[in-house]
Amino acid sequence: MTKARTLDQRRKSIRNIRKITRTMELISTARFRRAMDRAVEAVPYAQHVAALVAHVAQSGAEIRHPLLETRDPPGHATLLVLSANRGLCGGYNAAVTRLARARWEQLRETVPSTRLEVSGKRGASALRFRKIQPDETFTHFEDKPAFDEVEVLADRYLSAYRAGGLDRLEVVYTRFVRLGRQEATVETLLPIRRGESPKGRPSRVVRTEYEFLPSPESILDEVVPTSFKVKLFQCFLDAAISEQIARMMAMKAATENADSMIEHLTMTYNRVRQNNITSELLEVIGGADALDA
Repeated sequence: MTKARTLDQRRKSIRNIRKITRTMELISTARFRRAMDRAVEAVPYAQHVAALVAHVAQSGAEIRHPLLETRDPPGHATLLVLSANRGLCGGYNAAVTRLARARWEQLRETVPSTRLEVSGKRGASALRFRKIQPDETFTHFEDKPAFDEVEVLADRYLSAYRAGGLDRLEVVYTRFVRLGRQEATVETLLPIRRGESPKGRPSRVVRTEYEFLPSPESILDEVVPTSFKVKLFQCFLDAAISEQIARMMAMKAATENADSMIEHLTMTYNRVRQNNITSELLEVIGGADALDA
């Protein structure tokens, strides 16, 4: 039977681990709330921009814009993968990496020129482990992605698309559905689909005649790139929210498991101590009987 001192040391170690997991759970909860607030604040603006693009694109005028034109078949494609810089978040990184690997293999078979870009250390290391070398890695997007940082990345994609160096941009990220559900998904951001909402669902737009001043092209030159930037920013926000939820749930489960182990070890420790005390009493009584004899 295990010694009482060994059980006590093991119990102390698990208590120390529990303190860490509990602290990480509280930190993830606070970060999730902040990320959720930022995402909620960005939704109305994103919805209005997407609705404006849908209205203009589905109006009676002949609307043409490079970002709205589909290039089929695409000659150049980029796959952007959004993962985390840190682990201890359950299957969050594994789900994104698994989906990204499958989609990357499909793109390589169908598109002549492909490029892989990964945000997050965990996703990049997981893909390298599977012999897939990213063309570029970003590690500066933390749990609070700034729009200015995302805009720099978006401007590069827009410039490449206009110049013909990019025909299709797909993003692999974890989409936030609700608190109890997040799902890894692949979304095509370029070209922008006509009449599409920020979350990728068709937008119900009533066909309306518009009068454009100064011209439809000048308006679209402002609105369409902004719509793309907002959609890309929403992908980063969703990924940040999903990461914190995954870490929060993982640390909560680890804390509960630690509580169960501590309870089990305490019962075992008390049983061993009781047996030791009983054995010592029997030895004392046996020694006293021997002296009396």
